[in-house]
Amino acid sequence: MMGLALLANSAQAVELPRVFADGMVLQRDQPLPVWGRAAPGAQVRVDFAGKQATAKADANGDWRAELPALSAGGPYTLRVDDKAAPAQLSDVYVGEVWLASGQSNMEWPLAQTDGAEAAIAAANDPLIRHFKIPKSWSGAPQWQLEGGTWLPANPKNAAEFSAVAYYFAQQLRARTGVAVGIIDSTWGGSTIEAWTDAANQGLDNAALAAQAAALRASDTQALQQTHANLARWPQLPADASQWQRTELDEAEWADISAPGLWETQGWNGMDGVAWYRTSFQLTADEAAKGVTLGVGRIDDTDTTWVNGQQVGETKLQYNLARRYAVPASALHAGLNHVAVRVQDFGGGGGIHGAPSEVFVQPNGAAERPLQGWKFRVERAQVALVDDKNQHPTLLFNAMIHPLQDYALRGVIWYQGESNANTLPQAQKYRQQFPALIAQWRKQWHAPTLPFLWVQLAPFSSGADQRDADDVAIESPWALLRESQSATLSVPATAQAVITDVGNLENIHPGNKRTVGERLALAARRQVYGETTLLASGPVHAGLEVRGSSVLVSFEPGAGALQVSGGGALKGFEVAGDDGHFHPAQARIEGDKVVLQSAAVTHPRAARYGWSDTVQGANLAGGTGLPASPFRSEP
Repeated sequence: MMGLALLANSAQAVELPRVFADGMVLQRDQPLPVWGRAAPGAQVRVDFAGKQATAKADANGDWRAELPALSAGGPYTLRVDDKAAPAQLSDVYVGEVWLASGQSNMEWPLAQTDGAEAAIAAANDPLIRHFKIPKSWSGAPQWQLEGGTWLPANPKNAAEFSAVAYYFAQQLRARTGVAVGIIDSTWGGSTIEAWTDAANQGLDNAALAAQAAALRASDTQALQQTHANLARWPQLPADASQWQRTELDEAEWADISAPGLWETQGWNGMDGVAWYRTSFQLTADEAAKGVTLGVGRIDDTDTTWVNGQQVGETKLQYNLARRYAVPASALHAGLNHVAVRVQDFGGGGGIHGAPSEVFVQPNGAAERPLQGWKFRVERAQVALVDDKNQHPTLLFNAMIHPLQDYALRGVIWYQGESNANTLPQAQKYRQQFPALIAQWRKQWHAPTLPFLWVQLAPFSSGADQRDADDVAIESPWALLRESQSATLSVPATAQAVITDVGNLENIHPGNKRTVGERLALAARRQVYGETTLLASGPVHAGLEVRGSSVLVSFEPGAGALQVSGGGALKGFEVAGDDGHFHPAQARIEGDKVVLQSAAVTHPRAARYGWSDTVQGANLAGGTGLPASPFRSEP
């Protein structure tokens, strides 16, 4: 890929949006907007695949033309001529274009998923193309993206593709036989507010711009501090091959508190690799019995040693408290040394969590806090962008608005984890999500632009509350799933349910293939005309009380009800007038599920999979697709 090729030199060269570049994919069967900037008053001609369009730049130099709808094909050359410095783009195809957006589970690269090695080696389809928009933010809507390059799927490139989007594109390639382009506009940890424009959130544009300016000023100051701190080690990256040793000169190491993300302690904006060291005392008897070592929650990956012996390693689980069993063979009476190598790939970094999670516990004794930590950086990249994903509108302005109405077939969306921390957040999502869809459709001048999303996977978030019988009292994740499902009332939408492919201990499940394939199923039915395709599992349609039993009915289109994996049907609960839910015995009778509970003689309500973890829920449709969690009344 050569990028934009300017065929002549000029002080006022024609400028195109960065998404218009070599290797791009344009949407088939739709009019194709092309826009850019040139000298004020310039006459601009666009030539592509034997078609032409013309436009005149206004007083600000902005121009816009529209090519007629074209059938799939390519490769073509797109030429934009302003009579001064024309631009020519090569290897352009007409096919299917989808925008993939959301937070980390959509951003998650193929290289970090289940079966990555084989998938990357097999990625040899030059007509699957991926355009990654870099993380960027702005206090005002931007005309131009900060960067991005169209890359074909091959073993060199595919490792960094959005895994969900890649598997989705694979299915569409097989279904359509045409080029598939994915525009990847994602940011891990982002809230829905960050992707929504100011007007929809009642925000004042001037105040938002002022806030953004203040953020940039604060960032400048924080980065100066980080660079000053890093200056104590002029040789970075450093040789850290011996930093786990028992005896080590720590004179050049910095003091640091643990737990506490390093960003909060003078290292803001730093990603990379850093080490923590501390020590603890043991008696001979304690050393002979072994200990349990708690080194807190580590963002993102750690390798941990005691006295130079590796005792644990956890990869890419930023919110999991590490507890490692340390054998007597690694210990001795007196002073014992701990070394923790932390790899941070973005966002917060280092040891965090509750103080009680950082400890040493001799077997048979109480936990003792680990204190007196030392810190040293092995290698670092410094850029302050990571916290901007929590601010309203900043990502929309820089990562969505510049796309304007670049012709799309539809949008795939995987986001919500960052809005599921509290019940009010999850409830508010019910209004926010349809509002975002409506706003994006307005930007694209496409009232029925297909919008497909992934329902939240099961995860032990720690945000839910459960009673003595392990029944959920409150579950923000369940409520957010309900908010997602409620958005199906918006036309031209669909939802991929993945309650069977989550990882309770990892907010980033490794199985992204199934997620992409289920989104593709939804697209095939919703967008590509396969109306008889079973693209969804059972969806709750109604409830009927008969004496002490509850009959749950489901919408048509999921096939015969079945128990996933066989055995007893689980995951259902019923409640009476007191609103307190109890586990229910459930059985399938034809196209309904019958529920009963000895604890509820006069049932009034039912729910299914209503917890953060969707524990035990195993109802499926005729093709094995899982049922969507629900409750019969709020």
